Amino acid sequence: MALEHIAESVLPTQFGEFRISVYNAADGKEHVVLSMGDLKGEPPLIRIHSECLTGDALFSLRCDCGAQLEAALEKISDEGRGAVLYLRQEGRGIGLGNKIRAYALQDRGADTVEANHQLGFPADAREYSLAIELLKCLDLCHIKLMTNNPRKFDALKAAGIEVVERVALESGRNPHNAKYLDAKRAKLGHWLTLP
Repeated sequence: MALEHIAESVLPTQFGEFRISVYNAADGKEHVVLSMGDLKGEPPLIRIHSECLTGDALFSLRCDCGAQLEAALEKISDEGRGAVLYLRQEGRGIGLGNKIRAYALQDRGADTVEANHQLGFPADAREYSLAIELLKCLDLCHIKLMTNNPRKFDALKAAGIEVVERVALESGRNPHNAKYLDAKRAKLGHWLTLP
């Protein structure tokens, strides 16, 4: 997948000062790398984060996405180096409108996997070739990956990215997303330990 670096600037945040870089991709979307410090040398902390408008920007409690993004930025800030690769694949790849349709099915009792299947989608339609290309653009082949998702971990390893450490990101569990997180653990194999 061809990437075009189109813009870069400083982005001060509540977690510290990051660099924001924007890339155009063949999928027609703009994807972001939010980085701090020198990424060369020791493997840096990396979070591959899929867009979640409801969780990241609207503070929804139905998922743990916003909490995971905040935890990742905080860990990077604490370490002084690392990056978040922010991929525009909303709703585990099914788009915002379909994600809200899936929410409506969940309101009627379906879990997150069942809702996607009822809409005719796979449980998780995301793919990680773009993340791999972004890592190559950053000249990173050895990383510490912040994830609970075994598919993400396996996709990077299959592409030759050495994940020297997996860093768990368990945060944001609440009464509104407990069933969602339980389904991710039971049906998608996510590495989640919190009750």
